[in-house]
Amino acid sequence: MLSSHEALAWYLEGARTHVSLAGPPVLAVRVDDDGDTVFVSANEADRLIAEELLPEDAGRVVRVPWHQSVLEAAGAGLAEVEVAPALRAARASLLPAEADRYRALGRETAEVLTAVARGLSASTSERSAAAALAEGLVSRGIDPLVILVAGEERLPYRHPLPTEGPLGRRAMLVVCGRRHGLIANATRWVGEPGADDDRILEVEAAFFAATRPGARLDDVFAAGTAGYAASGFDADEWTKHHQGGPTGYAGRDPRATTLTTDAVASPHAFAWNPSAPGAKVEDTVLVTDSGVEVLTVDPAWPTVEFAGVKRPLARAFD
Repeated sequence: MLSSHEALAWYLEGARTHVSLAGPPVLAVRVDDDGDTVFVSANEADRLIAEELLPEDAGRVVRVPWHQSVLEAAGAGLAEVEVAPALRAARASLLPAEADRYRALGRETAEVLTAVARGLSASTSERSAAAALAEGLVSRGIDPLVILVAGEERLPYRHPLPTEGPLGRRAMLVVCGRRHGLIANATRWVGEPGADDDRILEVEAAFFAATRPGARLDDVFAAGTAGYAASGFDADEWTKHHQGGPTGYAGRDPRATTLTTDAVASPHAFAWNPSAPGAKVEDTVLVTDSGVEVLTVDPAWPTVEFAGVKRPLARAFD
């Protein structure tokens, strides 16, 4: 029984499964040997058939009264949580069409960050910057799942929800945007460079070097987090914020820890996000046998080549 946004969007080839971004899916899919059945809230069925589902799925739709749970209507079956590792493994290795959609999403997400950054100044409020990011994403058909902005006074916060405070001399912009079910994650800095910008790139490079097809995520995680001490940070800096991990149809699929035993696939999307107070780097990349391909990339953003990968620099205010 498929019931999560990530499983449904993957199985239904990028269908939008939400009404509220904060709410549960409005459908569920029962997967049987003799075919699938799509259980949909009756008040959403016509729209989903017309705009989201594949033509061949229309005849498999069961309309569920709006006051009844689609999961209850689907009946008993193997719950998604019982096969979660197998489902993650199945969607980890992207098909060529998925990779192409991801490249387009990554490029456009990066372009939004660049376009917004060009209009910012030290006096711009965090909320104004966030509003511009949301507008840019939505105008491209990208759902803004996460928008974070930290001005100079709030840089120690790792998840800075926007306030009315000014950006000041240095600010961080973070977006997670979803289209066709896939999620692009990226962080950019505007204003002055930070004292630890180079060192945080060294940590990220340790994660990238270990993220190779066939590797186990707990081993990758250990190699990446060891990069903190090797780069001059406190050895336990990694304990102060999550480090990211595989991405794709979920923001992190899953969030990597010392206990995550999933294997790196090929091609497999990742978004590592090593950080320290006032320093962070994050992009969505595709890992293949050939190495790391950055997806959230805009040639107009200033970069530096670091360990063979072009990485974003802080962009000065215009």
